[in-house]
Amino acid sequence: MNLVNMNNVSIKKEDIEELKSDTKKLYSFVKTENNGRLFFVLNKLGKLPYDFDDAPLLYLIDHKDAKIRYLAIKNLAKLGKFSLFPVFKKVIANDPSADVRREATSAIGRLRNSKAIPFLIELLKDPDPEVVMQAIRGLLVFKNNQLVAKELKKLKDHPNEIIQDVIKKEFFPKAPKKNSFKHTEFPDFLRNKVVLGDVQEIIKYVPDESVHLTFTSPPYYNARDYSIYQSYEQYLKFLERVFKEVHRITKEGRFFILNTSPIIIPRVSRQHASRRYPIPYDIHPLLVKMGWEFIDDIVWVKPEASVKNRNAGFLQHRKPLAYKPNARTEMVMVYRKKTDKLIDWNIKQYDRKTVEESKVIGDYETSNVWEIDPVFDKTHSAVFPLELCKRVIKFYSFRGDLVFDPFAGSGTLGKAAQILGRHFFLTEIDPKYFERIKENLGFIDVTYSVFNNSKKLQ
Repeated sequence: MNLVNMNNVSIKKEDIEELKSDTKKLYSFVKTENNGRLFFVLNKLGKLPYDFDDAPLLYLIDHKDAKIRYLAIKNLAKLGKFSLFPVFKKVIANDPSADVRREATSAIGRLRNSKAIPFLIELLKDPDPEVVMQAIRGLLVFKNNQLVAKELKKLKDHPNEIIQDVIKKEFFPKAPKKNSFKHTEFPDFLRNKVVLGDVQEIIKYVPDESVHLTFTSPPYYNARDYSIYQSYEQYLKFLERVFKEVHRITKEGRFFILNTSPIIIPRVSRQHASRRYPIPYDIHPLLVKMGWEFIDDIVWVKPEASVKNRNAGFLQHRKPLAYKPNARTEMVMVYRKKTDKLIDWNIKQYDRKTVEESKVIGDYETSNVWEIDPVFDKTHSAVFPLELCKRVIKFYSFRGDLVFDPFAGSGTLGKAAQILGRHFFLTEIDPKYFERIKENLGFIDVTYSVFNNSKKLQ
C-alpha cells in the first residue's frame, strides 16, 4: 500500500505501525496529508518505539492547525527526551493556543528532570491557571526540594480556587477529626428517631460527623404558618444556620441534597407587583462558603397540569414583557462535604458485602432531568414524592447508613429509608406534621420524642 497517498483508503492499525517504524514514510505523510487524516494518525500513534525519530513531529510544531500542534507536542512528550526541553519552552513562549501551551508545560513536567525546576517555577506566575496547574504537577515530583516547596506554598492564596485546593492538600492538610465511631457507624440514639421541635436547637446535640446523607426541602419563604420571617435576608440566614450545623454533623466526604425552587410572594394589590425569590441561587454561595462542594444540579420536572397556571393572562393578550411560564421544575442540588479524599475513599470504608448489596440494580435515570409526579397529602401541602426520596437514597448512600431530614414534613424520607435498608433521623417543628409522620411510619422500629432543651436526645 502506498502510505504517502492514502486519501481514498482507510488507515488501518498496521498502516500506523508502519509509519511509526519508518521515519521517511512518516515524514512524507505529515508533509502531504490533509488535516483530518493527519489528526487521526497522530491521535492513534500510541506507544512510540525507543528509537523513534522525532523529526517528523518536530516538523509539525509550526503547523497552522492548533489541534495538530497539540498532538505533535503530546507525542513528543512520550519520548521523555530532555533534549526536547528547549522546544517545549519555545512553544510555551510563542504559541497562541492555550491548549498547546498547556500541553507543552505538561510535557516539561513529565520529563521529571530537576534541570527544569527554575523554568517551571517561572511558569507559576503565568496568567493561565491551567498552565500554572501543569507546572505545579511537574514541580510536585520535587516537593521535598526546599526551593520547590517554598515556591509552591506561596500559591496557597492564589486567585484560582482549584490551585488553592491542590496546594492546601499537599502542604497544609487538615488534621483528621477524631470520632468515637467509624465512618460506617453513627450514634445509636439517632437510629430511626423522629423529634418534634426546632431543628436549630435539636441539631446542637447531635455529635460531629454522625450523618451519612441529608436530603431535605426547607420551608418556603413566608408560605407556611410555621415559617414566617420578617425579611428574605432573615430567611436565608435561618437556612444558613441550619445548613452549617448539617455540615458539622455530616461525615467526611458525604452528601447533602437540597430540594428548592424559586417562590412567588403574591402582590398586595393590582397597583403592586408580585415578587419572585430565587432561593436555589441565593442559598448556593452560602453553602459553598461554609464548606459544601457543589457536585450536580438535578432538575425535578412535574407535569404541567399539576402546577399553578401563570400564563392565563398572556394567553389572552399575547403582549410582550408580560410572559410568565408555568413553573414545572424544582432544583435538586447535590453537594458533598469538602474533603481532600476522593469518592473511592468513602466507598472503601465499607465491606464488600455492603457495597454489593447497595449497588443500584436495573434501570436508572441517566440524565439530570427527573420526571416525577408530585404527591398530594391530606395534611402537608408540599410532600416529597416517595420516588424522589428513593432515588436520592439509592444514589447517595449505602445500606445501613443514617439519612437525615431536618424539615421532615410528612416523613417520606424516613419511609424511603426503611424500604431501602437505611436508618433515619427526622426533625419536624409542626405538631400536626409530627402526627402525620407517626401515621406514615407506623412500623415498630421508630422512636418519637418531643425536644425539651435537654442536652440529650435519648
